[in-house]
Amino acid sequence: MFKGFRSFLLRGNVVDLAVGIVIGAAFTAVVTGFVTAFLTPLLGVATGAVGDYSKRSFEIGGTSFPYGAFLNALISFILISAVIYFAVVLPVGRLQARFEPIKDVPVAKTDCPDCLSSIPAAAVRCSHCTSELAGRPGFPAQALASR
Repeated sequence: MFKGFRSFLLRGNVVDLAVGIVIGAAFTAVVTGFVTAFLTPLLGVATGAVGDYSKRSFEIGGTSFPYGAFLNALISFILISAVIYFAVVLPVGRLQARFEPIKDVPVAKTDCPDCLSSIPAAAVRCSHCTSELAGRPGFPAQALASR
């Protein structure tokens, strides 16, 4: 019973997921701290407003609507999203593109008139039935001159 549980826990997927969650939580704290300490006050300086909107509200019919808490959450979300995008997503995307293997250009294909196999358009002979293709309609004639 415990042997199966141990093998489940030590499987690569579970360990990778656990590490990802722990690192994600730590990274969230760092990004939230950066936004709270630097970007939100800069936004307040730029707009001339106080950086904390949580105390703002309005009343209708004796009911208070604390829209300031929503504004704080919205501004934090936008700033955190921007930091994640510009500090993580773009650099990682560029890094992956740099190390991505170069893809081959697809070769133009055509069908052999004798066996109907798919062959390269510049072929002189069919690789399947070995019939001569040069000089036939739709095939290059330069192969006959090169022999």
